Amino acid sequence: MKSARSIRVRGVVQGVGFRPFVYRLAQEHGLAGWVLNGEEGVAIYVEGAEQRLAAFIEAIRTQAPLAAAISDIEVQPVEPSGLTGFTIRESERRERPTVRISPDLPVCDLCLQELSDPANPRYQYPYINCTNCGPRYTIILALPYDRPNTTMKSWPLDAYCHAEYHDPANRRFHAQPVACPGCGPHYFLQDAEGPTRGDDQAIQRAVELLRQGKIVAVKGLGGYHLACDARNPAAVGAMRERKYRKEKPFAVMVKDLDAARTVIEVSPEVETLLTSPARPIVLAPAKSELPGVAPDNDDLGVMLPYTPLHHLLFAAGAPDVLVMTSANRSSEPIAYDEQDAYDRLAGVADAFLVGERPIARRVDDSVARVGTFGPAILRRSRGYAPGAVANLPIARPLLAVGADLKNSVTLVVDGQAFVSQHIGDLDHYQAFQAFQETIRDLVSMYDVSWDDLLVVHDAHPQYLSTTYCQSLPAVEKLAAQHHRAHVASVLAERGEWDKPVLGVSFDGTGYGDGGSIWGGEFFAGSVREGFQRVAHLRRASLPGGDAAAQHPVQAAAGFLAQIEGLPDLSTGPFDFPSRYQQALELVRKDVRSFPTTSIGRLFDSAAALLGFTRAITFEGQAAMWLEALARKSDGSTAYPFPFEDGELDFRPLLQAVAEDRKRGRKQPDIARAFQLGVAQGLCSAIEALCRERQFDTVVLSGGVFQNELVLSDVRDLLSGEPLAIWTNHAVPPNDGGISLGQAAIAAFAGSGAGTTEGT
Repeated sequence: MKSARSIRVRGVVQGVGFRPFVYRLAQEHGLAGWVLNGEEGVAIYVEGAEQRLAAFIEAIRTQAPLAAAISDIEVQPVEPSGLTGFTIRESERRERPTVRISPDLPVCDLCLQELSDPANPRYQYPYINCTNCGPRYTIILALPYDRPNTTMKSWPLDAYCHAEYHDPANRRFHAQPVACPGCGPHYFLQDAEGPTRGDDQAIQRAVELLRQGKIVAVKGLGGYHLACDARNPAAVGAMRERKYRKEKPFAVMVKDLDAARTVIEVSPEVETLLTSPARPIVLAPAKSELPGVAPDNDDLGVMLPYTPLHHLLFAAGAPDVLVMTSANRSSEPIAYDEQDAYDRLAGVADAFLVGERPIARRVDDSVARVGTFGPAILRRSRGYAPGAVANLPIARPLLAVGADLKNSVTLVVDGQAFVSQHIGDLDHYQAFQAFQETIRDLVSMYDVSWDDLLVVHDAHPQYLSTTYCQSLPAVEKLAAQHHRAHVASVLAERGEWDKPVLGVSFDGTGYGDGGSIWGGEFFAGSVREGFQRVAHLRRASLPGGDAAAQHPVQAAAGFLAQIEGLPDLSTGPFDFPSRYQQALELVRKDVRSFPTTSIGRLFDSAAALLGFTRAITFEGQAAMWLEALARKSDGSTAYPFPFEDGELDFRPLLQAVAEDRKRGRKQPDIARAFQLGVAQGLCSAIEALCRERQFDTVVLSGGVFQNELVLSDVRDLLSGEPLAIWTNHAVPPNDGGISLGQAAIAAFAGSGAGTTEGT
């Protein structure tokens, strides 16, 4: 006797070969029915014997395609319809979609084998892909994920691809980006000598230019890269000069794992990250020097090839280590449209390797590292975005617009929190445009009505994201405090809404309660009940406001003004420039000076005392320099950083730094004693506050916790305590994770979460 089931599978189940998988599974179990892409994911109707139905459903759970990520399977018994075969039906869309979009996938091993097989019709074809690999998010124009809704819609399938696309036994069965040299897009190279046509010829010409020390703009999945030979100092120097990127480290792409081992320490954990489906840039200890690539930095960012084009470039003889950096001028968003690339990169790139397939949206490379408390994402973009990172207990659609630095936005649909790709710093015009485009893109993709949408923004009234939010047609808008959002982002990843925790939020600056500038905060509470500020760094001054973040000596003036008996900092070994004295006058006269509890500026102050007295050229540079300096020390005792009456007192900490520097103590040892002092002071505060409230869990978030030396010290110092330490894993601890925290806070807005004012 036949039975039937209606099945809904939710998660990342479109664009990953799920329908062909279900088709083959039904054939294998001798079942009739159909499968299609729907708004929520994949819808299946199946009928047959009870035992076979049970085996079929279990196989869906346990044998799904590698690129799929099932979040939920809903099974309902229904009446049999008397079908005799199993088919893949046309996609349906009647209501707002809630399906998860697959991130872009690296080229798979089977496609790589075909790519290098002269007998294969797709031999050396740079757009080879199948249901197991290739572009997804960067080609989707609308949902559901079908070829007419992608940027491949302009290339009709030829007979060869058509046959594979409709063959259930073929791994390209319903692979939406499928193409071959006969029917698909191609690459060409444009340089001063004119266009070079033909995939092979264009790639070979690009390799010749790279080996000559030239800079080539290479079109990839989510935009253009600027590529040059990483072992050629002249080429790297030209890249820096043309991009206006003075010192910020470049990422490199290596031919393979063997090449990676020549430039970084490849531990098993690093290898796992490098070869993961996201193929991020992985930060790891540098093994050999590449002059000019990552100055004053012990780590190097390395990624493996992830598109067929990358593999073809290396196979054609490209240098085995290439600088592969976002194609832009410093701090602008990545170029992804041809005309935009030609306009913005004129004078930067010597040539353009251009692919004909359009990119639907710009998506940068992701950045990750093997963290003290597990893998950490520092920039969440290609390979991860726009995956759902949390399920929030809210039925209403919600948009969180993030912060102004390292911006990302989060759209919540049916409780699923979809976090966008990294957008960038909104004070740059092109990044602000990209921010607006991303919001329109996500809201349109999921067909969300502005009338229904709840919008949440940072509490800073002058943030560009806040002012833009006010212009949106949504009826209801909420503000979420910056540092509470950092803490909430960690809890949102874990789905912990009621867990009472001690939350520690350390970063550069953020708008605090009452308009003060925060950055060294301790909170007690939960997402549902809200977070009360229970402790903080001792207040210092921030002379000149935001400008102090660009000049460590200016930030130092606001901290050192509270310390008596300092040596003359205008003389050796300190040699502070006149900017320090000018800033000190602002503090003493209380002119254009603002109270702050910023740990980020505390690190800048220590860096200034140790010799970083010039302006920074990228965010966090002074703190990174200080950490790298501390790693050169063989060991040191901690400087005092006492916690008393709810405050961490920075005065003994900085006084010890200044005195030891004057005595001539080695700079690495001073830097190490400072960082260990920060960790000890933090742990003292954690122990006292958790003991007082009987908490067993601590949450650490904010940009300062990208400092792995501090994190490893905290781990060691608290190893004997019965405390769980939670950090970010799905989103960055920096401001790239703020939008998720904002969304979590807004989901419980009725309880006042995120808006509680404390001391």
